[in-house]
Amino acid sequence: MPHGSIIESPKREAQTGTESLRHILVVDDDPMVCMAIEVYLQLNHFRVTIAEGGEVGLRALEHGQFDLMIIDIFMPHMRGFESIRVFHERAPTIPLIAMSGYAFANLNSPAPDFLRMALELGAARCLRKPFTPHALLAAVNDCFAEHRSDDVASAARLG
Repeated sequence: MPHGSIIESPKREAQTGTESLRHILVVDDDPMVCMAIEVYLQLNHFRVTIAEGGEVGLRALEHGQFDLMIIDIFMPHMRGFESIRVFHERAPTIPLIAMSGYAFANLNSPAPDFLRMALELGAARCLRKPFTPHALLAAVNDCFAEHRSDDVASAARLG
């Protein structure tokens, strides 16, 4: 996959009804992480768009309709938590799962809790890399369940 590219999972509307599948944007600068997430989500009947890096992810967000975003916290060309903050600001109604593989040299040292900080910046869920396929699917399903209950509550207030 060329660096900085957007890869959308193949459309198979005729066989699977892809147009009704939930569409997930995955943004990470590690192609192996992207590929693993894409394969597992597709196996679980999600449509996936992969963006290698933050700037490419923001372009994808401008041109596509997504039901969920999975965003790496630390990527080149975006300082620290800029990725989470910017993606949440650009699409505040789309649930965001933050992920980080940040490793601490000394687990006993008082280190900042990056995943907690991501939640404060707008992430709905956080995953610490490496995570299991089960943890990924649980986070995705939790986000969709919460988002659906928010929609029902909003509709009830309006109705």
